[in-house]
Amino acid sequence: MDLSVRLAAPSDVSIIAEFNAAMAKETEEIELNRERLRKGVEALFADPSKGLYYIAESNGIIAGQMMITYEWSDWRNATFWWIQSVYVLPEYRRHGVFRALYRSIETIAGTRGDVCGVRLYVDQSNDHAQKTYESLGMKHSHYEMMEMDLGLK
Repeated sequence: MDLSVRLAAPSDVSIIAEFNAAMAKETEEIELNRERLRKGVEALFADPSKGLYYIAESNGIIAGQMMITYEWSDWRNATFWWIQSVYVLPEYRRHGVFRALYRSIETIAGTRGDVCGVRLYVDQSNDHAQKTYESLGMKHSHYEMMEMDLGLK
């Protein structure tokens, strides 16, 4: 499969929002508010300090996406890149789309000099995803995630 990875552009807002809605429905059975979702994607393009999206294309078709957000580490005096909002169209799964996205950001992050690592969170019951991440060289962290949900709807 011919794959290319590129930095997303504002013209990709609609497809990114569509992919995010599909991911939420598929993974958590959540129907996202489409207007809020679109505004959230637009906000990232309006303010690059929030993060960036990468797009994987196959023969001109957007097959997948990945968002990177940032976490400053004072211990390392550098930034962790967090992988979020990953989605691959069902017909493109198991064809290396995520791997292409991951390897691209791994290369970019590794050459910048200000990125100290790449992180993501994964549902504890999602064994398939965990095996995929492990096959790319990621390791389980000793950290456990906790949160306080403020119920923003």
